[in-house]
Order: sequence, then C-alpha cells, then structure tokens
Amino acid sequence: MKYTRLTKEQLEELHPEFINFLATQSIDKAEWDKLKTEKPEVAEQELDVFSDLIWEGVLSRAIYLEHFSKNHIFLFHCFEKHIESIILKSLVAETDFLTKEGLQWLSDNMFTETIEMKVGKKEYTEERNTSIFQLIQQGAFLSDGQLYQQINSIIQS
Repeated sequence: MKYTRLTKEQLEELHPEFINFLATQSIDKAEWDKLKTEKPEVAEQELDVFSDLIWEGVLSRAIYLEHFSKNHIFLFHCFEKHIESIILKSLVAETDFLTKEGLQWLSDNMFTETIEMKVGKKEYTEERNTSIFQLIQQGAFLSDGQLYQQINSIIQS
C-alpha cells in the first residue's frame, strides 16, 4: 500500500465509487460479501487498492496546502517539480492561530515585528504525491490557496 487506507467514514462517502471500482474487477455485491467472509485478506487488498487510487487522484490535483499550529502557519503551493512555502510565526507566545481571535490578531499584526515570515522553495526529494501525502500526514490539509495567494501577492509587490 502506497498511502493509507481510507477511514470507514471516507469509504462510506465514496460508496458509489467503490461499487464502480469493484464492478471494474467483475465483483458484484454477492461476490463482495462472499470475499469478506471467505477471503478477508483479499477484501482487505481491494480496500487498499481502492484507497491508493483515491489518494492518487486527490494528491495529483492538490495545489495548495495549509497547516496551522498554535504559533505557526505553514502555507504551501505545490508545483510539478517543487513546492513553495510561506511560514508565519508569531513572536508573541500567547498567540494561538488555532482560534478565531488568534487569526484576527494575525490579520491586525501581519506586517509588524511580532510576525516572522519566511519564504522557501524546495525540489521534491521523493515523488510529488508522496511528498504532499507526507505533509498531510503531519497535519496539513488541502486548501483553495486564498491565504497563500493574498500573502504572496503582498510579498511580491
């Protein structure tokens, strides 16, 4: 397995897609039920293959990621061969970017000496999707890139 198995909730959300996936393998409901009871290891393998297919599709379309922690915000723009980042760090210990108040504080103090901002660029050391998946495993999530674009446009001007 290249990535990780989808959760029970994710699999339930993707139920129609999973049915289609099984159909492409000539597995109908009766066959699936039989597999689960008589050959659970084969059923597990099917779930793993399906999960990898879904992850591969999601990661291939990923363009922006965000990761928030108490005092840091990591913004990523994913390209084909490299990833660019903007890292914001609060130099005020009480700041909590995980709260609405913390984000408002960031908005009010973005370009003051209380915010440290770093910009970076890194070539992928592994395959693009594997690198993006690792960031997701560490707590990043897919985003529309609005925050990245806003801050980047200010930095560029």
